[in-house]
Amino acid sequence: MSDQLPIKFSDKAADKVKQLIEEEENPALKLRVYVTGGGCSGFQYGFTFDEKTNPGDLEIEKSGVTLVVDPMSLQYLVDGEVDYTEGLEGSRFFVNNPNATTTCGCGASFSV
Repeated sequence: MSDQLPIKFSDKAADKVKQLIEEEENPALKLRVYVTGGGCSGFQYGFTFDEKTNPGDLEIEKSGVTLVVDPMSLQYLVDGEVDYTEGLEGSRFFVNNPNATTTCGCGASFSV
């Protein structure tokens, strides 16, 4: 069924979300990914923890945690994957987005 979803949620990202939620001791939290105007390439990704789900939001559950995407952001994220990395530039959530035609060095900004 996961192949039918418009956006993927990696095991690594889900495991990190689970760890962070356990640290916060608030099982109602969900990871919300969104797209906003701005950044050096026109759009940028944002990640936040949210207790609410709004009408029209897409919810993807994995490993007991939920990823939430609003309909406006989803159109820019279709076929992408929310992932998590730890490296020299620090640890962060990011989106592997095949729709992005250009990105910036930070990996948080893109254009379509």
